[in-house]
Amino acid sequence: MHMTPATSPNWTFLTNHSHVLVCLVRDPETRLKDVAASVGITERAVQRIVAELESAGVIMRTRIGRRNKYAVNRDAGLRHPLEMHHTVGDLIERITA
Repeated sequence: MHMTPATSPNWTFLTNHSHVLVCLVRDPETRLKDVAASVGITERAVQRIVAELESAGVIMRTRIGRRNKYAVNRDAGLRHPLEMHHTVGDLIERITA
């Protein structure tokens, strides 16, 4: 069944943090403006999420000229008690396959 804006749900199973992470995995040199458009949130919200992911050690940012390149720490643990026995790599592997 194809979802249109009128029939699409108003919630998703994954958080904006995981959506941003998937975007950075798919294109480590993407602009945050493009991530915002893909996820459907503001660029400011993406900047906050990236800062939180970086602070938690989930991603590393490298400056290359005027652009950033993002690397994901696939060994970082998931934070919720229900998923603590899994890593970021486990999550990425399952949702990007």
